[in-house]
Amino acid sequence: MGLFSDLPGDEGLPGPRRRLAMIAVMTATAMTVLDGSMVNVALPQIARALNAPAGDALWVANAYLLAVAMTLAIFASLAGRLGFGRLFAGGLAVFTLASLGCALSSSVEMLTAMRVLQGIGGAAGLSIGPAILRTVFPNRLLGRILGLNALLVAAGTAVGPTLGGTLLAWLGWPWLFAINVPLGAVGLVLGLRAVPDNPQAASPRFDSAGAVLSAAAMGAFIMAADACARLGAAPQARQAVVAYGVTAMAAGWAFVWRQRRAAAPLVPLDMFASKRFSLAALTSLVSFFGQGITFIALPFLFQTVYGDSALHSALLFTPWPIGIMLAAPHAGRLADRYPAAVLSSAGLAILALGLLCLALLPMQAQAWDIAWRNLLCGIGFGFFQSPNNREMLSNVTRERSGSASGILAIMRTFGQCFGTAVVGIVLSTFDSDLAGGAAGMHAIRLCLALAVASTVMALAVSVSRIRHARA
Repeated sequence: MGLFSDLPGDEGLPGPRRRLAMIAVMTATAMTVLDGSMVNVALPQIARALNAPAGDALWVANAYLLAVAMTLAIFASLAGRLGFGRLFAGGLAVFTLASLGCALSSSVEMLTAMRVLQGIGGAAGLSIGPAILRTVFPNRLLGRILGLNALLVAAGTAVGPTLGGTLLAWLGWPWLFAINVPLGAVGLVLGLRAVPDNPQAASPRFDSAGAVLSAAAMGAFIMAADACARLGAAPQARQAVVAYGVTAMAAGWAFVWRQRRAAAPLVPLDMFASKRFSLAALTSLVSFFGQGITFIALPFLFQTVYGDSALHSALLFTPWPIGIMLAAPHAGRLADRYPAAVLSSAGLAILALGLLCLALLPMQAQAWDIAWRNLLCGIGFGFFQSPNNREMLSNVTRERSGSASGILAIMRTFGQCFGTAVVGIVLSTFDSDLAGGAAGMHAIRLCLALAVASTVMALAVSVSRIRHARA
């Protein structure tokens, strides 16, 4: 049966409206993925065009990530009150208009401000995208549609650097943002027509204190991770790591304390009473920590140790998203028939093996030798992600799917940023010897060994939930 077929007893929307809603969500997803993967390539050209220091240009990327991280939990909570349709349309409209503002920016300060608005709009879509798919599609098709969504994300990741380089070469950096305007218009029209509004009959009160504490905790954590990445280059970075780290821990503790006592909490912690949901969330957090380490360590390996260009480095990394594209749709389809915990565990085992192979790369490696190891990692991650996401979303009620989707996004963001911080600490320790040679290779291998260890830990958590698969 197809994704848009209707059977008696199906939840969600009828097939034709389901198709429009899926196109709207995936258009928004493609925009955010391409935006993230293209902009990083353009930072040097943006700095030159706007006569800005390299450090200021980095905030063109950091401002977006910071805005997303600080508002994810807030939008996940608002989804239950405003409805998915309103929040999706509002977020996509803000993202699209901010993209136009980015394209028209005449200074790095204006561009950074527009990127903050882009991040706020993008967070609205990122926090509820999987929840919309959960609401729109019947349970029998949930794994399949999440697999296709993972395929789209992987394809955008693979195509983004090449598309970004092409636009930079032929049209200039403003077109990296201008391309979002027609895509956003299409997604907005379809979203207004097809994405359902389903506000909960919940308390009209909004957890303002929880929102402030959530934003403070995530924002301080992102800043601490950024400071970790600059430990070897900035003398004040160590103090910044401590200050931001303490702030993140204090705000995080206060946030949990608040959520346990609030009448209408921002994040309903009682969702974690489900062992299957809790273990799936923990598995996601630890696995994205390992992925975050790897995604930062590999460019240093390719460009600093091996001496490859940025373009060649991107091509060497491409087999990873290709592996996800090959595995994710099949994994999602299988997750509709077999226990997600078993499939996710198998994927994590493959991922751990692939990461171990990367950690054992020789001092001088051929492109094909790097490619098959990255491909193995991508297949493993693709086979893990779709079933694990299905496990999280299917173990809460449809009314709670917005909160579950937000937690999924938070686990991903938190894990990846924590991985970035760890790489920053390791590389700063070897900073003086990182430019090639045995010492540089040792630093990268240490990072990849930590990625292997975290993935094995995620595998252990995933295996422990198999006995709950039929609970």
